[in-house]
Amino acid sequence: MTTRFIHSLLAFALITTFSTSSFADPVKFKIATIAPDGTPWALLLNKFKKQVRKESNKELLPKVYLNGIKGDEQSIVRQVYKGSLQMGGVSTGALSTIVPDMDILELPYAFPDFATADQVLDSVRPTVEALLNEKGLTLLMYSENGYRSFATKDKCIQSPADLKAMKMRSQESEVHVETYRALGASPVTISVGEVLSSLQTGVVNGFDNTPIITQALGWNQAIKFFSNTRHIYQPALIIMNKAWFDGLSPEQQKIMRDNAQKLEKKGRKMVRGLEPALMKNFADQDVKVCDLSPTERAAFKKATAKVWTVRAKKASKLGKKLIEAMK
Repeated sequence: MTTRFIHSLLAFALITTFSTSSFADPVKFKIATIAPDGTPWALLLNKFKKQVRKESNKELLPKVYLNGIKGDEQSIVRQVYKGSLQMGGVSTGALSTIVPDMDILELPYAFPDFATADQVLDSVRPTVEALLNEKGLTLLMYSENGYRSFATKDKCIQSPADLKAMKMRSQESEVHVETYRALGASPVTISVGEVLSSLQTGVVNGFDNTPIITQALGWNQAIKFFSNTRHIYQPALIIMNKAWFDGLSPEQQKIMRDNAQKLEKKGRKMVRGLEPALMKNFADQDVKVCDLSPTERAAFKKATAKVWTVRAKKASKLGKKLIEAMK
C-alpha cells in the first residue's frame, strides 16, 4: 500500500467525520406554554433552553413560546400530538383531550399534601409514560400548578350548598365537570383566553384554579373572594412528540433527560414557594381569602367522592391502575 494511498484514505475519513458531526445541521424545536414571562414555568423553560443549547454545543436549539402565543393548553396538546410543536408544558387536565385517563390524576381530594403528591406521581411515572406513549407522546418532566380552589364574584364558598346552581367556569375535563355537578354547580367549559371576559360579562360567576394561575392570567381582576377549598391538586407535565424525540441521537436524548431531571424538583419548589406571597397579594388586590375549617373541607370531600366512582367506570386498564395507586 503506497503512502499516497494511505494519505487519501485519511483525508476521506476526516471529510466524512466533519460532514456527519461537526457540520451536522442543528436540531431546532419549539416549546409552548400558556404561562406568562416571569412565572416559575417561564424561568424553568428558559433555564432548560439555555442548558440544552450549551451542553449540546448548539446542536439542540429550543425556542420557547410563552403566554399562549401558540394557543390554549388544549391546542398545545394537539399540536404536540401532531408534531407541529415538539414540546409543550400543560396541565394533566388539558392532556385529557388526547390522553383521556390523564385527568384521573386530578380527582378531587386525591392528595392531602405535596409530599403525598410527589410520592404517588413519582411512583406512577411508568404508567403515565405508558399512557402517553399510546398516543405518540412522551414525558420529559413533571411540574405543577398546585391546589385549585374556588374564586367568585359575590360570596365565599364554604360549603357545597354555596355552589348550588352557580354558573362556574370549568376546565375542559370530565373530572372537573363532574366535580362541579357533584357540588350542585352549573359548569360552563370555557377556554383560558375567554375566562376573564366571561367573568366580566356575567357568563359565569366564578371559577376554580390555583393562586398562581389566577394571578398570572389576571383573573383576580374580576373576583372578590378566593375560598381555600384546595379540592383538586393539579400536576403539570412537559410533554414531547415521541416520534420526534426518538429521532434524536442517544447523546441528544441524554442531554434532554438529564437537564429535565435537574430542573424537576426545582420547578416544584419554585411554584410552592410563591404561595404565601400570592395569598398576601389577594388581600392587597381587594380579594378576600376565605379559609375553611377541617370540617368544612371534609364536607366538600364527601360530596365529591362519587366523582371517583363515575371516573373509574370509564377508565382504561392503565387508568384503573392509576386510580388504585392513588387510593
